[in-house]
Amino acid sequence: MTAAAPAPAVLPEATGKPASAAMIWSALAVVYVIWGSTYLGIRIVVEAHIPPMLGMGTRFLAAAVLLAAFLALKSGVTRLRVTRRELLGAAVVGLLLLALGNGAVAIAEKTVPSGLSALLVAAVPLWLMLLRVGGGERPRALTWLGVLIGFTGAALLALSGGDTSAKPLSVAILVAGTISWAVGSRFSPRLGLPKDPLLATLYEMLAGGTAMLLIGVAAGEPGRLHLDAIEPKGWIALAYLVVFGSLLAYSAYSYLLANAPISLIGTYAYVNPAVAVLLGWLILSEPVTAEIMLGGAIVVVGVALVVSAERRRTS
Repeated sequence: MTAAAPAPAVLPEATGKPASAAMIWSALAVVYVIWGSTYLGIRIVVEAHIPPMLGMGTRFLAAAVLLAAFLALKSGVTRLRVTRRELLGAAVVGLLLLALGNGAVAIAEKTVPSGLSALLVAAVPLWLMLLRVGGGERPRALTWLGVLIGFTGAALLALSGGDTSAKPLSVAILVAGTISWAVGSRFSPRLGLPKDPLLATLYEMLAGGTAMLLIGVAAGEPGRLHLDAIEPKGWIALAYLVVFGSLLAYSAYSYLLANAPISLIGTYAYVNPAVAVLLGWLILSEPVTAEIMLGGAIVVVGVALVVSAERRRTS
């Protein structure tokens, strides 16, 4: 854990200059790969007898403390100052993305396999598109085509998954979480967040982590927490989620929200399932059939089309 603090340094300081294409694509690659692995990490945490909301709340609060320490040591305590409006905006985004979005994933994965969770979260770009249309935007036809193709691949992956332990209520909670995540992603640029993406990340994690702990307490999770019953793999997975899933990947996502087109950002929901399915096969011995391989290939095609449409739109 002592090596965790420098991780956010891969992101730039807030200079007011336009984001470079290299930085945007680097951040997107982090979100593509690392977030795909967090589904497995969350599944291991909840299977190791760590209550979901307490576990995820601890994850984000620990990451926030490490990030605050890094920023204070690097630039001084004054770096952490934000206005009341910026703090409120970050709190709203933290509630929507983390407490309700990520929290729903953690609760659902008590019965929903990690790969299937990632497939269901692939609905995020669809909700984003509906929000864009509802706001009066008219996405390019190629963007629509990419989304439809991407969901075709995700559907094929879901159908090829075979029997799972998922319960209908868990699936419903997960779908509600994807809607909350889409809403937060869509409207975050309008909420007056701190211009420094690392500060935005810090206060979003503080707000989201605190809300998760409160929800966990209200749900009676402390009575189900037995530290002596937690398996070592649970602590390892939780540490991974703090350092990579929160400090690195969520910081990269916050940077993208401030600097990249929302349709381009949303493509992570196509790539994450492929990563999750692969890790499920490697670590959980989940089968990878020809249908899964075909579905993954179709997902990649969908991503390529959306990326191409967004390039033309912004050129």
